[in-house]
Amino acid sequence: SQDEGEKLTWNDRMPGYAANFGLILFMIMLTFSAVFGVIVYRITTAAALSFSTNETTRSNVRVTVTATAVIINLVVILILDEIYGAVAKWLTEIEVPKTEKTFEERLILKAFLLKFVNSYAPIFYVAFFKGRFVGRPGHYVYVFDGYRMEECAPGGCLMELCIQLSIIMLGKQLIQNNLFEIGIPKLKKLFRKLKDERTEPKEMDTNQSKDPQQWDLDYALEPFTGLTPEYMEMIIQFGFVTLFVASFPLAPVFALLNNIIEVRLDAKKFVTELRRPDTVRAKDIGIWYNILSGIGKLSVIINAFVIAVTSDFIPRLMYQYAYSQNGTMHGFINHTLSYFNVSHLKAGTQPENSPFAQDVLFCRFKDYREPPWSQNQYEFSKQYWAVLSARLAFVILFQNLVMFLSVLVDWMIPDIPKDISEQIKKEKSVLIDFFLKEEHEKLKLIESFIASDKQKHKSGTKGKRIRAASFCQFNRSQKGSVASFSSQHTDV
Repeated sequence: SQDEGEKLTWNDRMPGYAANFGLILFMIMLTFSAVFGVIVYRITTAAALSFSTNETTRSNVRVTVTATAVIINLVVILILDEIYGAVAKWLTEIEVPKTEKTFEERLILKAFLLKFVNSYAPIFYVAFFKGRFVGRPGHYVYVFDGYRMEECAPGGCLMELCIQLSIIMLGKQLIQNNLFEIGIPKLKKLFRKLKDERTEPKEMDTNQSKDPQQWDLDYALEPFTGLTPEYMEMIIQFGFVTLFVASFPLAPVFALLNNIIEVRLDAKKFVTELRRPDTVRAKDIGIWYNILSGIGKLSVIINAFVIAVTSDFIPRLMYQYAYSQNGTMHGFINHTLSYFNVSHLKAGTQPENSPFAQDVLFCRFKDYREPPWSQNQYEFSKQYWAVLSARLAFVILFQNLVMFLSVLVDWMIPDIPKDISEQIKKEKSVLIDFFLKEEHEKLKLIESFIASDKQKHKSGTKGKRIRAASFCQFNRSQKGSVASFSSQHTDV
């Protein structure tokens, strides 16, 4: 038939799926490239500032590099977010989904995947990768044949993670969620107004009133594009609040303040800047619930790794209960430092000017490695493997404990409050009684109709019998008269 001929087959959809996979992979690699570019900027800038003649510049190298790199990350995230939103819509259109619901779900998944990677990739790098692949003295890892991989601060990467998360989260909320939401509709409205004035010449109408009509004012507003951007803002904010809350405990407070402002800005935008949206009935929030549930489960694992790997929580506990002489933290810093023989430095990597008056034979660096006088020099020590085992055990214990508590709380606290559930039961019982009463009245009405039909049927059959009896009597009388007439004729 004609419908079967116009139906899209798997071969028709295959180019769209291939383009989707390739472009999404390219966009993710673009995000990683931007993160790597910022890493190269940090390494080269730190190296350049270290050679500065200004003492103040050399002492503030780490602060300067961290602040500028985070600002660059924020600008890149804001630019790529806008690009990824348009690309996700175009990729969904070339797939040609069957229904509008399918189109919306695929669009949301693509946009969320791209924006998730774009927003959290710099934070993931600082939390789990920075300072992990730097090597050791005498065997450092270099990039571009001369620049050492960047290391964490002496106190660890947790503070830098807090700074990175706070600047990106607050900047994204302030610029993208607040300024863009008011500024972009106003700019679009102005652009449409200028475009209409150019394309449509003004008609001189003397009867036209000076005050514009309300429909004219409503037409000048920006068309409503859907709730997907509003949901996406809240989902990304929910990720900032939950995924790394262990490193930035004030994130929920800033999110609450932002949402209080967001409510009023959205009210102003929906009333004064956008056209009235079309009402569409929805059973629930759709695929957003699955995304929220996934972020909630992922946040448990990530926070467990932040506490166990990024912070010094596990090494401190291990030292206090396993290695400390008196059960205190005295001597913890010395315990985390390893020895290195200065003579083992490669040629050309030694410090040019030593700040010490006497020659230094050994230096200390933060790691769990065997000393140079050991048989397995500079290999990972037993303390390293003990701390690593404790970190992995903490991750497993923390994850299972939180999951168990979440299931327990979900079981103890019902989704519907008790008073509302009782009210729903009462409404159902009232509806059932009402329907039973209606059915009972219908049954009575049917029975009365049946009884009246039976009565009519009985009266109808009785009348037929009377008419039949009278007809028979009439026939008999007619037969008698004919017989008498014939007998009379015979006699004559």
